[in-house]
Amino acid sequence: MLLCFLTTVLAVAVGSSCRNRAAEPTKSGGAAPEKSTSESISEADALYSQRKDLSNVRRGIIALRQARTRDSGNYEAAWKLARLDYFLGSHAKDEAERDAAFRDGIDAGKSAVLLQDNKADGHFWLGANYGGSAEMSILASLSSIQDIRAQLEKVIELDESYAGGSAYLGLGQLYLKAPKMLGGDSKKAVEYLEKGLRFGSNNALLRLRLAEGYHALGRDQDAKKQIDFILKMTPDADYVPEYDDAVAGAKVLEKRIQL
Repeated sequence: MLLCFLTTVLAVAVGSSCRNRAAEPTKSGGAAPEKSTSESISEADALYSQRKDLSNVRRGIIALRQARTRDSGNYEAAWKLARLDYFLGSHAKDEAERDAAFRDGIDAGKSAVLLQDNKADGHFWLGANYGGSAEMSILASLSSIQDIRAQLEKVIELDESYAGGSAYLGLGQLYLKAPKMLGGDSKKAVEYLEKGLRFGSNNALLRLRLAEGYHALGRDQDAKKQIDFILKMTPDADYVPEYDDAVAGAKVLEKRIQL
């Protein structure tokens, strides 16, 4: 499925610290000006571009929480918070932090969907965080598969090219990882992932999942082609962290095939 995110304790502690510093008088004697919602979103965007360092992800989450406190109806702040939450949940080492991050991402994603149900961003990141939460718990997996599927299918309905075919990536991963008794189906997974290639030929994570799907079906030559493509491709500068994840996964799969 997908992965995990942030401890509420850490976020509250750091957020409180930031607010306290912001409230301190400046050397000139005046209060530091409070950032506008748009300034906080721009700050979070800059931090997201440096997301390989998780401290930047945590700082971005704080900035977007502050933006949403000022403007709870801001769709961009909501879906971008869900996106940052998902990245933190996917990469944090601490289980409690990951779990809290995914839960926070679900809340932010739900808010985004309520604000603008006709846009793909909110649905995609809500589905991603559902998947991350499901990855954490068997019980969550049992209860969330339909939620994940519904959000990703909505993305395809609205914009199937979204984020380089990432909704197809999510559905493919869902069918690849889910137990058979809950609808897991490697053949269906591969069908979704191959559809995604129409929109994400340079989506390294999509190609990694496709390689895993081929391997699950005994199509190791096809899997090796996808692995070779990943290892030789030039990554998009905006998606280097995701490319690094794909390379690491491709190398693990390559060793498994060789056994």
